[in-house]
Amino acid sequence: MKNAVNCGMVILLCMFSLFFVQPDLSYVLAFLCALILCSADLFLEEDRSYAAGCLVFFAAGFFIPSIRYFYPAVCYGLFRRKLYLPAAIAAVLYLILYLVYRQPETLLVCLDLFGFAVCFLLASVSRERDSLQDTLRRTMDDSTERDLLLTEKNRTLMEKQDYEIYTATLRERNRIAREIHDNVGHLLSRSILLAGAAKTVNRDAALSPALDSLDQTLNAAMDNIRTSVHDLRDEAVNLDEAVKSLISEFTFCPVSYCYDAGRVIPRDVKYSFISITKEALSNIMRHSNASKVSVTIREHPALYQLCIEDNGTKVRNSAGNSPVAENGMGLANMKERTDKLHGTIHISAENGFRILVTIPKKETSL
Repeated sequence: MKNAVNCGMVILLCMFSLFFVQPDLSYVLAFLCALILCSADLFLEEDRSYAAGCLVFFAAGFFIPSIRYFYPAVCYGLFRRKLYLPAAIAAVLYLILYLVYRQPETLLVCLDLFGFAVCFLLASVSRERDSLQDTLRRTMDDSTERDLLLTEKNRTLMEKQDYEIYTATLRERNRIAREIHDNVGHLLSRSILLAGAAKTVNRDAALSPALDSLDQTLNAAMDNIRTSVHDLRDEAVNLDEAVKSLISEFTFCPVSYCYDAGRVIPRDVKYSFISITKEALSNIMRHSNASKVSVTIREHPALYQLCIEDNGTKVRNSAGNSPVAENGMGLANMKERTDKLHGTIHISAENGFRILVTIPKKETSL
């Protein structure tokens, strides 16, 4: 937009020649040609084509004198594009035509030379402005990209922090459960034994009710402690870490692992997935010649999924039966665990061995 304004100002400056010459058809033709070239400067990207058009325009000044008055307007685009050679040719032609034909008047020549200088200054300012705009645009793009990267990095750090907090919480639950079991549990066990011994050696009928009440209270406390310890340990099980641990111990072949589920997963689902994964990896080592294994755990809005597959061919066991056909205890245990949670299990031996377990959420309990 700014370049269009500059072109308009330069053409207007060139039209001051109307104070010195009478407008005729050649003058109008020269004005239209200059206007076309100035417009081409705004839209034409190729410098060679634009420079060729300008040179043709300058050469036409030998035959149409009115064209000389608009040399400065056309030179604006050349100066802006840093095409100084065609612009210099235009200035030299203008001076040659003036010296040869002694036209136009000296005052008009001064006006045209002033137009050349104005065009050069406007083109320089335009280039500098365009350069600053490009720098600003690049700076804004870099700033936006940096903001996006920082936002993503911050999100990643927050997720990592949440995961570390979650992992630390699980470790603390395990520690508390272990401390309760090792310390409070042992003290209660000792107290129960002492209370039982006291009941055995007691000969005072008046103390029997108190000893019975003490024994019942200690046993109830032991049951509550045992339940609490089990609950803490169950809640402290991290499905992702547990499966990673199983995979790290599996050295038969490479395993690709994908975990796409939340942290809060029902206890029964966690233990079922861990047991099924353990049994499936064991079956791969015993019955398969697979060279790679894939383990995937996903959480969907209405269900949990576990998929274990390998690329092994159908390998017979020592009895000569297919591992799938024999329906051994391992596969039966997988099906039993899945049925208990009202889920489905699909076992396939086509193009490798594949186990797909699906457990609905509405049938599970935390």
